[in-house]
Amino acid sequence: MKIQQLILQGLQSNTNAISYYVSQELAGLYPKKYLIEGKDYAFNVEGYAVEGLCEIEYESSIYNQLLTGWDGTDNKLYNYIENACFEVRWQGHQLDVLTMSWLGGHCKEKYYWLLADNKEVAEKFFADVCLWYSEIRDEILVFEDGFWSKNQELYESIQNASFDNLILGGTLKQDIQADLTNFFSAKGTYESYGIPWKRGILFIGAPGNGKTHTVKALINKMQVPCLYVKSLRAQYDNPHHNIKTVFDRARESAPCLLILEDLDSLVDDGNRSFFLNEIDGFAANTGIVILATTNHPEKIDPAILNRPSRFDRKYYFELPAIAERVTYINLWNSKLKSVMRLEDGEACSLAEITDGFSFAYLKELFLSSMMHWMRTMETGGMLNTMIAQVAVLREQMVESVEESKNSQLPN
Repeated sequence: MKIQQLILQGLQSNTNAISYYVSQELAGLYPKKYLIEGKDYAFNVEGYAVEGLCEIEYESSIYNQLLTGWDGTDNKLYNYIENACFEVRWQGHQLDVLTMSWLGGHCKEKYYWLLADNKEVAEKFFADVCLWYSEIRDEILVFEDGFWSKNQELYESIQNASFDNLILGGTLKQDIQADLTNFFSAKGTYESYGIPWKRGILFIGAPGNGKTHTVKALINKMQVPCLYVKSLRAQYDNPHHNIKTVFDRARESAPCLLILEDLDSLVDDGNRSFFLNEIDGFAANTGIVILATTNHPEKIDPAILNRPSRFDRKYYFELPAIAERVTYINLWNSKLKSVMRLEDGEACSLAEITDGFSFAYLKELFLSSMMHWMRTMETGGMLNTMIAQVAVLREQMVESVEESKNSQLPN
């Protein structure tokens, strides 16, 4: 019962003293054991055990607090530890782990204490668990709200993205693929000429013109670890700390892709200098491709936008010209049931009246037209329905532009 009393008394202590109190008590209870303590998120023993890399057995003489949550995405239950003690069997060794959680400030603190027969075993086990957790295996790491998480849904959507079903103007699609393929295969060349093996690429263009699809197709094609940053802000963490966390993890995972979605919203006056220091500072960023996107290049500081050593290459995603619109319309038309399908020549007619439409608006044109056609079952195919929807969507585009202009006016 000593461990259970230790947990209870520890949780009743001042939050600033809990970890010290527990460490002191454990050192007294197990003077011959080597003790490691900390709160590194990478020491995920439970996940390590789920992978079959060690075995854990909870201490039966105490109450182990295991909480249950609900994953609404996959419609399943999951468990996680709050306060518990368990024995670990690993590579012929026996170790013990105590983990506790308490409210510190405005968020939960989760600590662990690892006890082993000697320093070598303790540190080797600790390092193996952290190394396993840090490896990116058939998954995408997403940074948001100050934390890294593994996003299975994003990973699956990326598996379905390819350049085969991507339409871009000119040689843009080929140029981007060649750029990244050449970079990742040229480490030795960079080193032999004394050139830092790193790259910065910026995708620029209005929403709906293929930037996100291209990013996903690149991740799928390159087959290197990918870290995806959605936000550098968090309720309780300093933005500088979050930027450092992002770049530290990228350096650990290199060679890798570091995706910065909507760069103009990630970097602001408060964190710009720190962001630039992580790109240009003493850390080499070897093997990292920083791939950023923006809908609003005018909002990005020129110090970031116009210096080649930060973003060596910029690719512009323009509105589709008539040739791309014809190709895109034909692609969608081929997927329609025969009763809905456009006749020969109608795709060209539709492409001519959709000047100024992005790929996203062309997609919406097909979706809204299909729904309207299914409600009315109009005779004569889809063309008349789609022409009517072009007018509706063009009006919506005008309203969207006006709203954007008004939102940028000073109060």
